[in-house]
Amino acid sequence: MAVKIRLKRIGAKKAPFYRVVVADSRAPRDGRNIEEIGYYNPLTEPKTIKIDEEKAAKWLSNGAQPTETVKKLFNIVGINK
Repeated sequence: MAVKIRLKRIGAKKAPFYRVVVADSRAPRDGRNIEEIGYYNPLTEPKTIKIDEEKAAKWLSNGAQPTETVKKLFNIVGINK
């Protein structure tokens, strides 16, 4: 099973809000997820990024692959692979 760390959109129309989740790569974007590890709000100034670093490190060490956007968020927060 290929596991990805990616964004799940939960915001209203024209008001995006995302959860950073660990999910099976075959699951739909807003479908079932394994675990929620944080959130990202691009509408606030400055942008709000909250990620549980322990959970993220655990999943990265277990082989989960972050998407490009999540990699950028990890770099901003200071989580390096």
